[in-house]
Amino acid sequence: MARLKMLRDGTHRLPSLVGYLQSGAREHDRARKAANPLRALYGTARWQRLRWQVLVRDLFTCRRCGGAHADTSQLVADHIRPHRGDVDLFWDEGNLQCLCKRCHDGAKQRAEAQTRGIDLSARRGGGV
Repeated sequence: MARLKMLRDGTHRLPSLVGYLQSGAREHDRARKAANPLRALYGTARWQRLRWQVLVRDLFTCRRCGGAHADTSQLVADHIRPHRGDVDLFWDEGNLQCLCKRCHDGAKQRAEAQTRGIDLSARRGGGV
């Protein structure tokens, strides 16, 4: 079987954006960790165990929309009351709920931003 050496449309000549995107994401993560040192706790084994306990407790069902999800990568263990640097509140299982990524990244984040006085519509191009 013959190997494909070049793409006919010339896309093989386009520069790779993978390195650019990865370095940009790394810088963004570093800035967020610097702004909130507790962010590093999300990568710990303790957090992963706590997250799993919350997902099992809530039966892998989003508390906001009620949708059940088999793909756990689409579920978030979300803090009901933002911890804002309070370590005890961060680890409190009673302060955690299961949300799907869509609910967490959408309505929940907009609601939290409004309580902090931040306008997220400017970041997303103006629409709701």
